Amino acid sequence: MRVGIMGAGGIAVKMANTLKEMTEASCYAIVSRSIEKAEEFKEAYGFQKAYGSYEEMVQDEKVDLIYIATPHSEHFENAKLCILNKKPVLCEKSFMVNKKQAEEIVALARQEKVFMAEAIWTRYMPSRKLIDNAIGAGKIGEVISITANLGYDVQHKPRIMDPKLAGGALLDVGIYPLTFASMILGDAIEEIISTCTKADTGIDAANAMILKYPEGKMAILHSSILEATEQYGIVHGTKGYLIAKNINNVDVIEIYNPERELVEEILAPEQISGYEYEVLAAKKAIEEGKTECEEAPLDQSVYMMAVMDEMRKQWGIKYPFE
Repeated sequence: MRVGIMGAGGIAVKMANTLKEMTEASCYAIVSRSIEKAEEFKEAYGFQKAYGSYEEMVQDEKVDLIYIATPHSEHFENAKLCILNKKPVLCEKSFMVNKKQAEEIVALARQEKVFMAEAIWTRYMPSRKLIDNAIGAGKIGEVISITANLGYDVQHKPRIMDPKLAGGALLDVGIYPLTFASMILGDAIEEIISTCTKADTGIDAANAMILKYPEGKMAILHSSILEATEQYGIVHGTKGYLIAKNINNVDVIEIYNPERELVEEILAPEQISGYEYEVLAAKKAIEEGKTECEEAPLDQSVYMMAVMDEMRKQWGIKYPFE
């Protein structure tokens, strides 16, 4: 499968390095608003084509899948361009900026019968099934609550701090604790209580989120761009608890009994980067004639945008273009 990448920033580099190691997909085209940057990227990572115009790349008949690696603020227009040109889309998280954009782009993809999926890699990884299997086997009993966090000190990055690019902790890193909770407790959230610390630019620099589910189950979540955290996802049950270390790319799963004794350690399989799983899922779906991935249904992506909309509403945060 020949992959084209929109945007030539850091996340595009990670995807390019992943594609280089895959036999099922290849680096085919790179596009940047700067043709010079695109040419440099092409030479550095072994792409066949470099474009200085997004419109040019979507018209290349050889492109089988386009991976959108641009800032959040650009996802809607980039995805729309791909869909209208019948190009399958794998769009980096967060899916869009808000629920309205997500609903519109999903409706367009379904109308045009074009494949689309959110590149929220944790939904595609083997570790997801390992966690599901451990819980399903009753190793920690009935799940009662979840705690999860993800934090990095990345406040020095201009994109993260810029409201015009939909910056902030929530869309960039908060989506991971939210997704962790979603994968285990589902999406029937009954109540959301949240707060944030704002940066001088007006974006959320850190946030705390409490989600209440049916039967009194809860998720207590945190994300930040101010500090590095231990990045654990912890699932508490009636017979013990499970720790998923490094929740945005789980490498180790530990099972503890109620006495806080480690009883089992489960290692995630070796990987290229973790990005390969979303590419493989997209390839499989496209080859089967499907327009979305079963691992990350589009309705779920829309729902997660609605959840984050509610949180930003509670914080009084709107992006300038909304």
